[in-house]
Amino acid sequence: MKAIVDLVTGLHFVYHQTMSVELADAAIAGVAGAIAERARARMLCNLMDGRARTSTELAVIAEVSPSTASVHLARLKQMELVKVVAQGKHRYYSLADERVAATLESLMVLAGTRSKPFVPNTPTHLRWARTCYDHMAGEIAVALHDRLLKNNWIAKTLRDDGAYELTAVGTRELTAQGVDVPSMLSGRRRIACACLDWSERRPHVGGAVGAAILRSALQNKWVLKDVDSRVLRVTKHGEREFIGSFGVQTRS
Repeated sequence: MKAIVDLVTGLHFVYHQTMSVELADAAIAGVAGAIAERARARMLCNLMDGRARTSTELAVIAEVSPSTASVHLARLKQMELVKVVAQGKHRYYSLADERVAATLESLMVLAGTRSKPFVPNTPTHLRWARTCYDHMAGEIAVALHDRLLKNNWIAKTLRDDGAYELTAVGTRELTAQGVDVPSMLSGRRRIACACLDWSERRPHVGGAVGAAILRSALQNKWVLKDVDSRVLRVTKHGEREFIGSFGVQTRS
């Protein structure tokens, strides 16, 4: 009798495990298929600067007709890769959330050559400082990540899943910079996380902390956004403040 029970229990386990794998396979294939089409990939990468764009603008970027762009965007919205906001007679598309941006950044890394020693081939104007959705990326952002860890503003969690927690030191220092830490902590998004940097192949800081630092840097004119790209230009004032506040040396 016990052998029969064990057999049935085992079959039940295998059935549910198989169903779980099949569901995961279908989900992965669906998302991968949505990203894989070249025009859709171009649209998604263009939205990584954190700005929203109309379907007409994205059609031009993807080099497809407006009707084709609408079909592509409907697919991306169905897969929850983009979100849309209606404002007046226009509909504006942006990435669904930071997880989509992190996935795209990681795919850029994966698409690079991995069998040879790493030699950055990122365009120079993008390598130093740029946006990755709503946080900073590039050399300066990777250096900032390292300093935040070294100075104990953030600390790795016990889960070891790329997530960080904000420390008492980090809370104090961000508050001193005018960041509303209680509001940041009350949100639903992750406090901080390691986001693999496309150009440097090392992590920069994403999550609420990364977004708060970029928002503060923009408000205080430490960095300025380029109008037509993801590029961030560090101002002279910003150069001084990045050194003074974070100990991050700028290139100049």
